[in-house]
Amino acid sequence: MKERPPSHARTRLLAIDQGTTSTRAILFDAAARPVRSHAIPLRQIYPANGWVEHDAAEIWQAALACCRAVLRGIDAAEVAAIGITNQRETSLIWDRQTGAPLHNAIVWQDRRGAARCAALKKRGLEPWITGKTGLLLDPYFSATKLEWLLKNVKDRSGLFKGRDLAFGTIDTWLIWNLTRGKVHATDVTNASRTLLWNLKTRDWDGELLRLFGVPRAILPDVRESRGDFGRCDPMLLGAPIPILGVAGDQQAASFGQACFAPGDVKATYGTGCFALVNTGDKAPRSRNRLLATALAQKQYAIEGSIFIAGAVVQWLRDGLQILPSAPDSEALAKRARPAEGLYFVPAFTGLGAPYWDPQARGAILGLTRDIGRDEIVRAALDAVCYQTRDLLEAMTRDVASRKSLNLKRLRALKVDGGMVANDWFCQRLADLTGLAVERPRVTETTALGVAYLAGLGAGLFRDEKDIARHWALDRRFTPVLKKAARDKLYTGWKRAVARVR
Repeated sequence: MKERPPSHARTRLLAIDQGTTSTRAILFDAAARPVRSHAIPLRQIYPANGWVEHDAAEIWQAALACCRAVLRGIDAAEVAAIGITNQRETSLIWDRQTGAPLHNAIVWQDRRGAARCAALKKRGLEPWITGKTGLLLDPYFSATKLEWLLKNVKDRSGLFKGRDLAFGTIDTWLIWNLTRGKVHATDVTNASRTLLWNLKTRDWDGELLRLFGVPRAILPDVRESRGDFGRCDPMLLGAPIPILGVAGDQQAASFGQACFAPGDVKATYGTGCFALVNTGDKAPRSRNRLLATALAQKQYAIEGSIFIAGAVVQWLRDGLQILPSAPDSEALAKRARPAEGLYFVPAFTGLGAPYWDPQARGAILGLTRDIGRDEIVRAALDAVCYQTRDLLEAMTRDVASRKSLNLKRLRALKVDGGMVANDWFCQRLADLTGLAVERPRVTETTALGVAYLAGLGAGLFRDEKDIARHWALDRRFTPVLKKAARDKLYTGWKRAVARVR
C-alpha cells in the first residue's frame, strides 16, 4: 500500500505503556511501525497476603526515563503526540500541592477490599451497582481501593476534605506529572473501571460516591480517549508535546487490534488475560457474569478477566524455579506427555470471570508419580487456555442474546501480549477453545492502540478504516483437536475449578 505523505514535519508518535510488571516507551513512525523501545521492570510490593502495591514515584521516574531513552538523539519537536496506556484499576492518592503520593499505589490484583465487597453483596447492592457501572462487586475495581486509602492513610492538614487531595488511576498520575500538575484528567475507559462511573450517563455517579465515601472534588475530569490531555512540560522531554490519546491497557489493545466492528474479539496475555468483544455504540449488560466497559470512540464492550495468565509462567520460573526462562515453556510443553487428568488451577489471588471468587486459591490436581516438570509446565499453559474458553463461552451467550448484533458465535480470536510468541501455546489455544487464533505482526498492541489514538488526534490517520489498513496478520492457528476430545478435557477443567472454590 502506498503510504500517504505526512501533512507536516511532526510524524512520530510516542506511546507510554505502563504495565503491571514493567514500564515501557515505544516510538512509532507515521505508519505506526515501532522504531525504538525501552523498558524498565517494576518492583512488586506484597505487604500482606492478597495485597499488592506499586511505588507510584518509581512508576513516574521509570516512565520519564523510558521516554528520554527512546528520544535520545531525536528532536522532540518531531513527535506529533503522546499516547498513554496503563494498568487499569490500580489506584493512588496524592497531595496536589507537593505532587507526592500519600501511599503506595494499590494494584488491580489487590484483594484487601474483599470483605467490603462481600458486605455490600450481603446487603443486596450488587445488581444496583451493576446496573449503573456494568461491573460486578469485586475488590479488583478502584472504588474499594480508594475507600481503603481514604480511611487508612493518615490525615494531614485536612487533606481528606478534598481541598488538596487528588485521586487517579495510573494514566491520571502520568498525565499530572507530564503536565506538571496542570491537568488532572482520565479517559472514559479508565473511568469505567472504577466502580464510580455511570456507564449510561457517562459521568461520575453521585450515589456511588456517597456509598464509598468519595468526595467528588478529588476525582479527575473524564475525557474521551481520543482527546486533549494537555501538553508535556518542555523541560521534561525537550518540547511541549501534546497528549492526545489515553486508554486503559485492554481497551488500547482492542483498538490496536482494529476491533472496530461489533463481534470483533481480542485477548491479551500479559500478567493476566483480558478478553474484550466489541458490542457497538450502546452500553451492554452481561447476563453471564462478565463486565460491561467503555471502549474508545464511544463504543462499548463486554469483557472477561483472568487474573493469572503469564504470571503462572513467571511463578514456575521464579517461585518453583523449574523453568529456566519464560520462552523455555514452549519446548517443555512440546516435550511433555499429554497427562490427561492433570489440571493446574492458578487461583493465586482468587478467580476472575466468570466465577468472581476472591477466596479461591490455586491447586494442581491429578498428580501421579510419573508427572514431572514438563507436564506441570504444560498444565500451566493449558490452564490459561481453559480460562480463555470460560470467557469465550460466556461472551458467546451474551452476544447471541443481543438480537441487534445478529451474531450467533464469535468468528475468530485476535491475540497479543508476551505469551503469544509461543507457537505451541497459540495452537493449543485454538485447539482448546475451538476458535481460529490470529496473531498480528505487531504484538505490542496496547502501545500501538494509543499510538493510533494519538495519531488520530494529531491528524496522522484519517479514521478507523485508515488504521485498519495498517493491521497485519503474522500467523493464523486453526483448531485440529476434535470437538469431542476438546469438550472432554474442558469438562475435567470445570471439575478441577469446582474443587478450589
